[in-house]
Parts: sequence; structure tokens; C-alpha cells
Amino acid sequence: MNLLAVLDIASAAAAAGGGGVASGAEGGGGLEINLFWVLVSSANFVVFFLLLYRFGSRPIQRMLDERRSRVEQGLRDADAARQDRDLAAMDRLSTLTDARREANEILQRAQRVAEETRERELTAVEAEIRRLREDAVSEIESEKQRAVAEVRGQVAELALLAAGRVVGETMTADRERRLVQQFLAEVRSREVGSREANG
Repeated sequence: MNLLAVLDIASAAAAAGGGGVASGAEGGGGLEINLFWVLVSSANFVVFFLLLYRFGSRPIQRMLDERRSRVEQGLRDADAARQDRDLAAMDRLSTLTDARREANEILQRAQRVAEETRERELTAVEAEIRRLREDAVSEIESEKQRAVAEVRGQVAELALLAAGRVVGETMTADRERRLVQQFLAEVRSREVGSREANG
């Protein structure tokens, strides 16, 4: 049946029935329900609902589906961003830990190199001090021997001069050498004796 035919039948029934059902007193002062308009309003509601369902439900459903998919995509993106943030935090922590470990290794190596360098320099300084001490001792010993030899030479000359005056004759070179050697031998034997007595 066509909607227009239903509306025509409803209007004819309303005209034939006298226009409505009276509610309340006969005088018509109460609430009246007009059956025709109830049917027309109901038909309008059904038609509107069918039109809305037919033409509006798909776009509305599509809009709701799109909105749901956007919300779900937003939740997936938020979850992915949270996972990326967690991974970045773990990566940052790992990088920081590696950097601290490398810094500690570099510091330990630097301390070890500094200690080794200090020990090498200390050993070199001690060796230089020993060498300087040995050089000084040998130089002192050579100076001592040179001074002793010089003093011996001067003592020998003085002894020869004194002996020449006492004897009253001049000494020959051979005789001087022999006397100097005897004198030096006596001085050496006295030095050895004094060393043995002190040692």
C-alpha cells in the first residue's frame, strides 16, 4: 500500500466519524483526541524513521565507524608512542651506562699511565742521583789523589831541599829520585798501617 493511499483513507474516516473522540464532559470543555491527527503523526514518525534509517543510517554508521577507527588508531599510536618512549628511555639509559663505563675505563687508564710515568720518572731520577753521587765520589777521590800526589811532590821537594842543606852538598838527579822513592815508600807504609789500625 502506498503512503498517500493510507493518508486518504485516514482523512475519509475522520470526516465520516464526526471528527474525533470526546474525552470528558459532553459540553466539550475537556481534552479531545483527534484520531486522524494521531494516525497522521504516527505515520509521519514511521516515515521519518524509515527515511532516516534508509538514507541516514549508512552515513551515520560510516561516520561512527570512521570515528571508532580514528579512536582505535589514536590508541594504537599512543601505545606505539609509549613503547617508543620506553625504548628510547632504555636506550638512553644504556647509552648513559656505556658512557659512564667508558669514562671509568679512561680514568683508570689515565691513572695507570700516570702511575707508570711517575714510577719511570722516579726510577730515572733515582738513577741520575746515583750516577751523580758516583761521579761526585769518583771526582772527590781523584781530587784527593791529585792533592795527595801534589802534597807528596811538595813534601819531597822540601825534604830534598832540607836534606841538601843539612848534607851541604848538591844532589844529583839519580840520587834525588832514589831518596824521593824511599820517602814515598815510607809514607805509604805509614798510611797502610794507620788504615789497618783505624779499620
